[in-house]
Amino acid sequence: MTRMTLALGIMTMMAIGIQAQVPAPPALVFAFELRAQVAPPLVVGEVAAGTRRIVQITGGTFEGPGLKGRVLPGGADWQIIHPDGFSELDTRYTIETDSGKTVYVQNAGVRHAAPAVMKQLLAGQPVDPALVYFRTVPRFETAAPELQWLTRAIFIGVGQRNPADVLIRFWRVE
Repeated sequence: MTRMTLALGIMTMMAIGIQAQVPAPPALVFAFELRAQVAPPLVVGEVAAGTRRIVQITGGTFEGPGLKGRVLPGGADWQIIHPDGFSELDTRYTIETDSGKTVYVQNAGVRHAAPAVMKQLLAGQPVDPALVYFRTVPRFETAAPELQWLTRAIFIGVGQRNPADVLIRFWRVE
């Protein structure tokens, strides 16, 4: 959109009595916390974009207000690790509520830190999570009517990689 088009749009709104308001930043509401157990990474090797790794998800749990269950084994995180340690994450898995409802999760994200910290993290060593930027944007699919709120909102996740598991806290964007 050009500046001229924007200016004409604002002048038109003013001429017909519509006040242009800047929307307030959205609030975040805690949805749930997920802890996934993971296998050691399978390193495919150097590909065009970086080092391809696949980290299998072997199980886990999740819990939040009105939502609780387990992470089913069989998912994985397909990662591209750039030479400086910057990690592109493409994680896909299934969760099951205690009432037996299943939800497919596709969770794209990024993870980075100072090179020395990333070297430790990628080697499976514990690191201070405050030193690592680990954010995700999940999408949920489910047929369960009572869980449609997951499919009809935007969520963000804040992750923490531990040697044997991954902890992600999800918030719904209001």
